[in-house]
Amino acid sequence: MTCLNSPQITVIRMLAAALVSLFLNALAFADDGSTETKSVESLRPNVIFILADDLGYGDLSCYGQKRFSTPHIDALASRGMKFTQSYSGSTVCAPSRCCLMTGLHSGHAPIRGNGEIEPEGQTPMPADTQTVGHLLQKAGYRTGIFGKWGLGGPDTVSTPLKMGFDHFYGYNCQRLAHDYYPDHLWDDQTKVPLPGNADQQSGQYAPDLIHSQALEFIRSNDGQPFFCYYAAIQPHADMVAPENYMERHRGKYGTETPYTEGYYRPQPEPRAAFAAMVNVLDDYVGEIVAELESQGIADQTLIIFSSDNGPHVEGGHDVEYFDCNGILSGVKRDLYEGGVRVPMIATWPGKIASGSQTDQTTAFWDFLPTMAELSGQPVTTAADGVSMLPTLLGEPEKQQQHNYLYWEFPIQKGRIAIRKGNWKAVRYNVSVNPNSPLELYDLSTDAEERLNVAGGNPEVISDLKILLDGARSIPENPKFNLYKTKKKKKKKMKE
Repeated sequence: MTCLNSPQITVIRMLAAALVSLFLNALAFADDGSTETKSVESLRPNVIFILADDLGYGDLSCYGQKRFSTPHIDALASRGMKFTQSYSGSTVCAPSRCCLMTGLHSGHAPIRGNGEIEPEGQTPMPADTQTVGHLLQKAGYRTGIFGKWGLGGPDTVSTPLKMGFDHFYGYNCQRLAHDYYPDHLWDDQTKVPLPGNADQQSGQYAPDLIHSQALEFIRSNDGQPFFCYYAAIQPHADMVAPENYMERHRGKYGTETPYTEGYYRPQPEPRAAFAAMVNVLDDYVGEIVAELESQGIADQTLIIFSSDNGPHVEGGHDVEYFDCNGILSGVKRDLYEGGVRVPMIATWPGKIASGSQTDQTTAFWDFLPTMAELSGQPVTTAADGVSMLPTLLGEPEKQQQHNYLYWEFPIQKGRIAIRKGNWKAVRYNVSVNPNSPLELYDLSTDAEERLNVAGGNPEVISDLKILLDGARSIPENPKFNLYKTKKKKKKKMKE
């Protein structure tokens, strides 16, 4: 009789467990087709994450926008769940996207600011970074990104194809994504010239090209679940939109103040341009939903719509006129609510209740844990987020809560913020004075952050200071050192 050693016994046990799992899954699929009897993991929906660029909390009509409407995005909210206390990863583009991809907040994420590299690209994530793309690839998903990457240059260790995506089409560099008529885009690792835009011409509107590629990715669905990360560039400046959209909005928004000189392209009608840009994005959302319906896969698809940070003030954009941050204070680059609280809508027919709304606090670093639970994959690396699947499925009693939320921004003399429950503390100028006083706001009664109540709540301040002390790690990249001011000033790049 042959005796088995310990490793052989372990292998046999693993094989037996795998066979049992396959048998149980087969039973699940052999039932009467009722989704109630199937596990969430067995359903494995397609996932589309649509990320707007610099869209404020008040920029959608379903969140209070009065100057124009966003009917297709509003329809998502009507068919699904609207979040009222959802937060971006950071207050500018690259670090916010890093938080979304890694499940880490900006005190732990490798990218904490918009570090630029030449000739194109931003500071890359480390080669061993694990992203939500990697996670869903392991779960058997086809993964694609369409739009703006901004997390590493074309020749770095942090291109989309090295970070968990099977296909990429769009802007590798967020700096070049300021131009809606660029001279090239990227198709995987291939640089694709756009001759219609040579010599500053405006012959090929890049968002349309990107949108077509995203629709084709959805259209090529072959029964394998897919993850489509749709990183739109609207409504980031430049303030431009195609003429047929400008015609819809021209003359509707009072007296225009032309934007003539600056970093961005001149725009004689910036108000009309902004509304037109959001109109384009809204139509894209409608076309995505229509494509899902024509393919018969709308009910098998989870769509999440959000924005990477608060509204920008560049290129002639009139934030006050459009009330882009709603009741909130602050804009892009701020850590007040207007800089980091963003719209978020999730729809999944038959799973997410139609017309529902939640005040559950969530942040970008929750996306990876949510996808892990949804796809049945373990989270094998450190993560700051928690799965939001119970909230999405209407089971709030099962929802794990955050101990706190944390943000840091190393630019503009350094900024940090922390939220625990309804308390929100903000500290600016930390590079100059790391112990500068904390401002404190009670968001349950003061979402506008108008009344600093730090003086009357010393115990709360003491508790939050303890949390702040342990909330962050020292960044490996010195560009993102929060507590050290720059000695040299280089040419300023807009985020």
